[in-house]
Amino acid sequence: MPFVLDASIASCWAFNDEDHPLATQALDRLRTDEARVPTLWWFEVRNVLIINERRARITPSDTTLFLRALARLPITIDRTPEESAVLTLARTHRLTIYDATYLDLAHREHLPLATLDTALARAARAEKIPEFA
Repeated sequence: MPFVLDASIASCWAFNDEDHPLATQALDRLRTDEARVPTLWWFEVRNVLIINERRARITPSDTTLFLRALARLPITIDRTPEESAVLTLARTHRLTIYDATYLDLAHREHLPLATLDTALARAARAEKIPEFA
């Protein structure tokens, strides 16, 4: 079953010291399923990489290699957020608009949400979004 992939999960894949069982599970799942992400995900992942280049945690060449590997994964970008739903979800659950876009996508597509963000995971449970497992 496809799932919604949060940038917090994908970012773990770039750093050896950020291994997390949920991130590993999501990567394994991409061998047989696809992930869906809001447009924002593209920017978030790259922002994490550039910030960590500045911190000397990753090199520009490692960033390039990671982005190439990421591009080969079955990840589809959703470009149609539901504006009123995103605003409502952000207000209801006190989320950022950024996090609410992931929640909106999972809600619209009836898909589990893979995230390491505790507030987002709590909101997903409250919205009865299927648990990623």
